[in-house]
Amino acid sequence: MNDSLRQLLDQVQPWLEGRPSIQALLILGGAVIVAKVVDWILTRALAVWARKTKTELDDRLIALLHRPLFVSVFLVGVWLAASRLDLPLEIEILLLSLIKTIALLLWVVFAVRASSILLAALSHLEGRVSLIEPRTLALADNTAKALLLGGAAYLFFLSWGIDVGGWLVSAGVLGLVLGLAAKDSLANLFAGIFILADAPYKIGDFVNLDSGERGQVTEIGLRSTRLLTRDDIEVTVPNSLIAASTIINESGGPWEMERVRVKVGAAYGSDVDHVRGVLMEIAQQNENVVDEPEPRVRLRALGDSALEFELMGWIDRPVLRGRVLDALYEAVYKRFQSEGIEIPFPQRDVHLRRN
Repeated sequence: MNDSLRQLLDQVQPWLEGRPSIQALLILGGAVIVAKVVDWILTRALAVWARKTKTELDDRLIALLHRPLFVSVFLVGVWLAASRLDLPLEIEILLLSLIKTIALLLWVVFAVRASSILLAALSHLEGRVSLIEPRTLALADNTAKALLLGGAAYLFFLSWGIDVGGWLVSAGVLGLVLGLAAKDSLANLFAGIFILADAPYKIGDFVNLDSGERGQVTEIGLRSTRLLTRDDIEVTVPNSLIAASTIINESGGPWEMERVRVKVGAAYGSDVDHVRGVLMEIAQQNENVVDEPEPRVRLRALGDSALEFELMGWIDRPVLRGRVLDALYEAVYKRFQSEGIEIPFPQRDVHLRRN
């Protein structure tokens, strides 16, 4: 069998040497076969390894690998086939640049898709990096895409023999001009990046700003943050203002619970223990006041006109604060009336002196 094959090759080789176009076609056909074989071997080997893992991440990456791997091997065959045709130098340079561009485009698309998959997976890991979380996923994904596309553009220029030095200088000057013209927009942009990275609040939190805005965060963008007030009015605040403000996050801390305070006065002569007991009962009977931590009653001061008490209770969510305060104040007023506890009001005696 080997002798027959060797004799066949010896007969075919002289015939092929004078026919470069036939050689090129055979190389192209062989490139397709080799590309199929390489793609099958590598992806199959990786698939065997991927089946041993618990995650679907590697399966998705392997699925993305098929096209760029196959086409890259085929492009190598195209270049080998073209080298057999004795093309003019200008055509060879043009063809090589075109092959590089196609390969670059394929692998950049693969890198962009793979980075999105990897970042999405990292954002949901328990021991994830603090900068890659569900709330910062869009920022990280856009940054990765920008870096990949920037690197791809640089390699594209190199593949076509274009000097990028002058382009970079022009881009720097243009960037300086645009930066001066749009400094407010850039300030909001960088403030948005810092807000997403530092995370003083997240979507769904209730925040208070220095400027007086209070509401639930509905959207965090690169330019602005949107708050929904209790009147269902959406307020858009530029990120540069938020970055320079003191932010009170009512939903921050170890839990979302918030403490409400009800200040009430009892007339002098009232039984302090009785007042404490009534206030504690009011807090414990309210369904929105949690049992743990336990409500508290404090005698804060001996005021000018009253014994000044403060009832403190915890609620599950900041959105309940207005409703709970209304219910507590109403219950205090009604219970004090029924219990005979007087709520004094300031009084002043005015004496008129006649000369």
